[in-house]
Amino acid sequence: MEIVGIVAEYNPFHNGHRHQIAQARALAGAGAVVCAMSGNFVQRGDCAVTDKWTRARMALEGGADLILELPTVWASSSAETFARGSVEILHAAGATALSFGSETGDGAALAQVAQVLDDPAFSQALQPFLSRGLPFAQCRHRAVQELLGEEAAACLGNANDNLGVEYLRAARRLGWSPKVYPVLRVGAGHDGGDHPQYPSASHVRGEIRAGAVAMDNPAFLSYNQRGMLARLRCLELEDWERIPDCGEGLAQRLYRAVRQGTSLEEIYDLAKTKRYAHARIRRAVLWGALGLREQDRPAQVPYLRVLGANERGLGVLRNLDGSVPVITKPTHGKGLPLMEREARCTDFYALCRETVTPCGAEWSTSPVILQKSGNHV
Repeated sequence: MEIVGIVAEYNPFHNGHRHQIAQARALAGAGAVVCAMSGNFVQRGDCAVTDKWTRARMALEGGADLILELPTVWASSSAETFARGSVEILHAAGATALSFGSETGDGAALAQVAQVLDDPAFSQALQPFLSRGLPFAQCRHRAVQELLGEEAAACLGNANDNLGVEYLRAARRLGWSPKVYPVLRVGAGHDGGDHPQYPSASHVRGEIRAGAVAMDNPAFLSYNQRGMLARLRCLELEDWERIPDCGEGLAQRLYRAVRQGTSLEEIYDLAKTKRYAHARIRRAVLWGALGLREQDRPAQVPYLRVLGANERGLGVLRNLDGSVPVITKPTHGKGLPLMEREARCTDFYALCRETVTPCGAEWSTSPVILQKSGNHV
C-alpha cells in the first residue's frame, strides 16, 4: 500500500490544505495519507490558533487518514530542525512518499538544491557571505546561486519550496528515498491574504482574531502576554544561551530586550537586527517562556504520538514493525521525558486561550477516531 506523508501545521485547516491532500492522494495513488502535524505551538514561534486535537479532527474530515504529533521541540524550531523531526516521524510511520505544497511544483529542481546544500562546496561558498554579517538565509541563497545559478537558487526565496528542500535533505540523511509529489500552491500566497476559495492561513487567523470567523475559544500568545513576560524576566543570560539558535550574540540581545520591553512585540523589535530573522527571535522567546532548552530535544524522535485516525489510518498503525513505540493512550506517555515536557507546554497553552482552561489536557484527551474513512478524491 502506498502511504504518502505530509508535514503540516493546519493553523487552522482550510480549503488549500484540503486541496493539497486531495492532489497528493491523486498523484501518489495513495492507500493512505499520514500527516506529521505540529502540536500546540508552531514553527514561526507562536501558538496554534486552536488546539492539536481540534486541528486533527479538521484534517481527518478534510481527507487525511492518520495524524501524528510533531512535538514542540521540533515544531517550534528552524526550518532544518522542523523538517528533520517531521520526516523522521513520517519515515517511522511507514510513508513511502512525501508530498508538500510548492510555489514551483518542480521536484527535480528542489532535489538538486537539497543535494548541493549538503555538499562540501556549499560550506566553502557560504563562508565569505557569513563573514559579512548578512542574515543566514541571504548567505545561503547567494552561495547556492554561485554553485547552481539564480534560477535554481530562487526556490529558496519561496516559503513552501524552502521547506520542501529541507524535507528532502532530511530524507537523504535518514537514507530514505521516498517518491516526491510537490503540489503546486493555489490561491493566496504563504502570507498573502484573502482569496475567495483559498485564503492564506495567516488571513484566516486574522479573521478569527477579529471575530469575523468563528472559532471556539481561540488561542493567541497575546492573551497570555503578562504570563510570558513574567517567565522571560526570570531568565538569566546563561538561560538564553542554552536555547537553540541563540548564538552570534542573539542571547545577549534577548536578555537586554526582555529587561527593556513591556510587550512581546516590543521585545521582538528591540532584539531585531538585519542578522536575525524575525521568526528566529520569536522562536527563541517562545522557548524561553516555555522553559525549554537545547538538551530537551532528543537526537531522534522517540515515539509516534497519535492525535487522530480513521479506519484507514488505524490500518497503517497495525502494519508498523514496532521499531518506534506508538502512543495511542495518553497515559502510556507518563514518565517519558519528552511527553512530560509536552504536557507542560500544553498546560502553558491553556493560558493562551481566550478563556483559560484547566491543566492536564495532555493526559486526559484521547485521540480523535473517526469510525469511517472519508470520501477521498
